[in-house]
Amino acid sequence: MKIKFIFLISFLFFSNITLEKPMFWGKNGHRATGEIAEKHLTKKTRKCIDKILKGQSLAFVSTFADEIKSDKKFNKYYSWHYINMDFDKTYATSKKNPQGDLVTGIKKCISVLKDKKSSEEDKEFFLKMLVHFIGDLHQPMHIGRREDKGGNTIQVQWFGKGTNLHRVWDENMIEEWDMSYIELADNAKDLSKKQIQAIQKGTIVEWVDEVHELTKKVYKSVKVGENLRYRYSYKYFGTVRTQLQKGGIRLAKVLNDIFD
Repeated sequence: MKIKFIFLISFLFFSNITLEKPMFWGKNGHRATGEIAEKHLTKKTRKCIDKILKGQSLAFVSTFADEIKSDKKFNKYYSWHYINMDFDKTYATSKKNPQGDLVTGIKKCISVLKDKKSSEEDKEFFLKMLVHFIGDLHQPMHIGRREDKGGNTIQVQWFGKGTNLHRVWDENMIEEWDMSYIELADNAKDLSKKQIQAIQKGTIVEWVDEVHELTKKVYKSVKVGENLRYRYSYKYFGTVRTQLQKGGIRLAKVLNDIFD
């Protein structure tokens, strides 16, 4: 009996280990967004970014904001990766996190990059953060409910293995396709100039409210404990690709507005 109890506790611990730590677009997702953004930069913007990043690409630096989370001195930026919003709220009417959120984080990055008095070190840091945050904004579970940590505590299965709703959208669907970030970027939809301009319209807050409408649909797309397989990927991976592409196109718009 004692052995069975220990086994049960161990199983519960390892099956839920992904539930307590919020996840974000996986590396391939962020890199694909950065790669797509590169295709929409003006020559002047590209030159300015190349100088700040010392030749590193947007794809390469796109995971920086996740990498620094292991260092406690950067804890103050943790809440900048997401927004907690109830279904019946817009960003304007939602209760704000006193530590800041995606919107305040993005605005801070933009203000530092626009300030001619900012140091080169600060410009590099906040440019890397901005690339990541625009990507996070377009992952629908980053604008989720506070009570389930943006879907992190909604346990489901992915092809029979324990995971959570947030991770399904963050990594599982992307990993299932087994494509590099370059393949994901190169296979983004061909869009007309008019379609690109339509995507780039709006403010950061308006983009948040737009993604939040998608967030509501994602919550309704599963039942707790459901085993998600090919059908779920077939139905929603196109949405993941669209969000990665929108993130890249809008990231380029933000960067062009700053530097061009």
